[in-house]
Amino acid sequence: MELIFEMLEFVFMRRAIVVGLLVSLCAALLGVSLVLKRYAMIGTGLSHVGFAAIVITGVLIDMIPPAWILSFAPLARIIEFSPLIVPLLVVVATAFLLLRLNESSKIRGDSAVALISTSGVAVGVIVMGLTTGITLHICNVLFGSIFAMSSTHMYLSIVLSVIVITLFVLFYKQLFAVTYDESFAKATGTKVEIYKSMLALLTAVTVVLGMQMMGALLIASLTLFPALSAMRICKRFLSVVITAGIISVICFFTGMVISFAYNLPPGASVVGVNLVVFLLFSGAALVKRGGRI
Repeated sequence: MELIFEMLEFVFMRRAIVVGLLVSLCAALLGVSLVLKRYAMIGTGLSHVGFAAIVITGVLIDMIPPAWILSFAPLARIIEFSPLIVPLLVVVATAFLLLRLNESSKIRGDSAVALISTSGVAVGVIVMGLTTGITLHICNVLFGSIFAMSSTHMYLSIVLSVIVITLFVLFYKQLFAVTYDESFAKATGTKVEIYKSMLALLTAVTVVLGMQMMGALLIASLTLFPALSAMRICKRFLSVVITAGIISVICFFTGMVISFAYNLPPGASVVGVNLVVFLLFSGAALVKRGGRI
């Protein structure tokens, strides 16, 4: 407990924990639907596009003369929000593109995600290679920099996270129907396309928010691990969703404590805790089945 109280004395840790808990909860709730619909790796694809958007945004900001920023206050305000808003707009557009590719093209499922994912990384790397003197830290983009979160980013992340959770709760029944059986959902009058688009939108928002703390390479773990762990011991959709949310929140907080205690990267620590929990739940499920795989 002393370690936790010591950790909470730092402002940056309080910001990181508040935003991280909310984003982890969002990712876990959406992750159940993504895993069941076999869209689990969409988080990776979107985060890689977000990586390219962040790099390009950083390059454009570096091209603006400092004198302009100092003499024009609204420009400084735009620059403050741009590292979050620009990737958000790009990733949302990409999410809808993936949805359309999956429905109306010969490029479907994992092929579409792989295409978008590798293209995003390539564009980001090329832009960085063509630019000299860029101040963007590549490790922060790839692996996260949650401790560098500003108050503006924190408040915006909280608002967006609350919106994601609220929409998920309000439209839970429709998202459940779309997740399990689209054909039956259409037959019962559910507007499937609208709710699939909503799922893509909420996923895109969550991925962009999560990139700050987990980075482009690790954000997909927040949607993947809690859902898979919950599915080891739960069978009903609602119980899986609730259990995944609880697992995600506990794993994030535990990962942050371990990161603080041993001076480890926070994103990797969170993933490590999630991996341990998944193995424990898988072992419990194996024992429950009497050793049958």
